[in-house]
Amino acid sequence: MARRHDPERRQRIIDAAIRVVGAKGIAGLSHRSAAAEADVPLGSTTYHFRTLDELLVAALRQANEGFAQAIAARGGLEDPRKDLAGELAALMGEWLAGDRTGVELEYELYLAALRRPALRPVAAEWADGLASLLARRTDPVTARALVALMDGICLQVLLTGAAYDERYAREVLARIVPPGSRDRPGGGPPVT
Repeated sequence: MARRHDPERRQRIIDAAIRVVGAKGIAGLSHRSAAAEADVPLGSTTYHFRTLDELLVAALRQANEGFAQAIAARGGLEDPRKDLAGELAALMGEWLAGDRTGVELEYELYLAALRRPALRPVAAEWADGLASLLARRTDPVTARALVALMDGICLQVLLTGAAYDERYAREVLARIVPPGSRDRPGGGPPVT
């Protein structure tokens, strides 16, 4: 029997894994459940992803793209004339107002790194990438603090089911942003 060429199979398996995690949580994901969801033979999942952690890494990388796309679509984070705290608060509002299932899935995969060390570098990539972007507007320490605060706000909204309060988010983010940072294209401490 000839082998069927299927260049999209790997991507279909990743998409299927994300759907399985979205429906059943991390505990519901296996090579078998991903294969069934993707409608591919079980051997295809183990061919493309030798371990379940490899599949989870691919799924987390893809899920991380959702927030990166929201940042890119917004476009205001790099504009030094824009209020950084206001831009970040609005960005989180747009992200949380979208498909809540997708946001929950991203956080479930992100938090799975607590128990699965193979996921930690991918979770760190997301935080480091956002911190690097924010460091263009402020200093690296402040950028990391902003990422941590944003994570905390998003987790509270997701875990409590409370509505996202953009005014509150802007206010607390503004407390971390150094005065005058919105006017300094290179970020960093003010020149005295």
